[in-house]
Amino acid sequence: MAGLFVSLEGPEGAGKSTQHALLAARLTAEGFAPRSVREPGGTALGDRLRGMLLAEGDWTLDDRAEALLYSAARAQLVAEVIRPTLAAGKVLLSDRYLDSTLAYQGYGRGIPLDELEVVLRFAAQDTLPDLTILLDLPVELGLARKRAQDADAGEWTRFEAEAIVFHERVRAGYLALARREPRRWHVVDATQAPEAIQAEIWRVVAARLSPS
Repeated sequence: MAGLFVSLEGPEGAGKSTQHALLAARLTAEGFAPRSVREPGGTALGDRLRGMLLAEGDWTLDDRAEALLYSAARAQLVAEVIRPTLAAGKVLLSDRYLDSTLAYQGYGRGIPLDELEVVLRFAAQDTLPDLTILLDLPVELGLARKRAQDADAGEWTRFEAEAIVFHERVRAGYLALARREPRRWHVVDATQAPEAIQAEIWRVVAARLSPS
């Protein structure tokens, strides 16, 4: 793959969507014409599964079924969008990717990581980001931000209803993943002002675009 693949990760309310949009705009201004995707979504199948996975509905969803549905959406996104974009030498930005499944369904739900990793490799065709930005902040702050945003938008997801301890496990999981692969991950303090966060992200991404 000749392109650059950057994913943004983080717990609820970390500001991924905002930073994704700012980074895409900066890359566009610099002449890179990035392709932006989000998970789950980005394809007809992924968009349909997104509603089922995030909305509170009149069904129950087993933890393993949840992980498999996320992986099904991801497999379609990888085949239909991610691999062709990278093969064309483009920059691809993803708001969440397979590390979200490890954090939420692995560390959060308690599904064994080794079992999940087999499914993730299969779904993603071993396609990993070149750079993963982790926006990290305390759980209580993130949830307060997310609930305020969702109230303004008239939206609510299943994940806000989870207990604080679940979100603490997710955050701890993300930090553990970052420690495990320090060359791929860059952790950003998401309690900073959005402009400061974006400046740090741009420095890291620019270094990957123009390696010394």
